[in-house]
Amino acid sequence: MGGKFIKVKCDDCENEQVIFEKASSVVECLVCGRTLAEPTGGKAKIKTKVLKVL
Repeated sequence: MGGKFIKVKCDDCENEQVIFEKASSVVECLVCGRTLAEPTGGKAKIKTKVLKVL
């Protein structure tokens, strides 16, 4: 039912941010704007390094 939050690290600028694993919209890096995750209808497609599941 629920989803988890995950901490990811941007491949371009190395910014770390927390995102929802079931994101319903495109998630971009808050620093450089790189796409970090794309919605798929379920779990988002993570396009960068996952550091930790919170």
